[in-house]
Amino acid sequence: MRLSLDPRRGDSQIVDGRGRRESVSVVLAPERDHVVAASETVTLVLGEDSPLPENAADVEDLVRLLRGHVGQLGARTAVGSPVLVRAQRLCSESTPEGYMPSRLYLVKLAEATEELMAHVERCHPGPTRSKRGRRWRKPKINVLRGAVFALTLACLVFAASVPRT
Repeated sequence: MRLSLDPRRGDSQIVDGRGRRESVSVVLAPERDHVVAASETVTLVLGEDSPLPENAADVEDLVRLLRGHVGQLGARTAVGSPVLVRAQRLCSESTPEGYMPSRLYLVKLAEATEELMAHVERCHPGPTRSKRGRRWRKPKINVLRGAVFALTLACLVFAASVPRT
């Protein structure tokens, strides 16, 4: 969820350039495809033009990202698949200490993630569907206001039509 970065006055007010107050607008970010996101991270590690990470913190960040991609892609893969088991085994290992061992581990993890991406694309080309059944769209606020208004009007008409005793 992204909020506007315009200057604020009060808790839920935004001030535009002319001093008028407007409400905060919330913009939902579209959900990214896990395969595309994983391929971008793998390209950071295995790409021809990408340099080796400079320090241990960069290696840890890339390892964390790759482990997250393995988890997301693993949800779209059959349990017990050899590609998934290899990637999960690499993810469960701790990052080795030292310059060369940590970079070697990072490359192995990126290669395992790349294999898992290829497996997911080969076996499940489309986006995953929720198994919970039908998902309802969240109605717009004006639809809710209209429904409340119609219900209130119906109750008012019914109350006026009941005879008084």
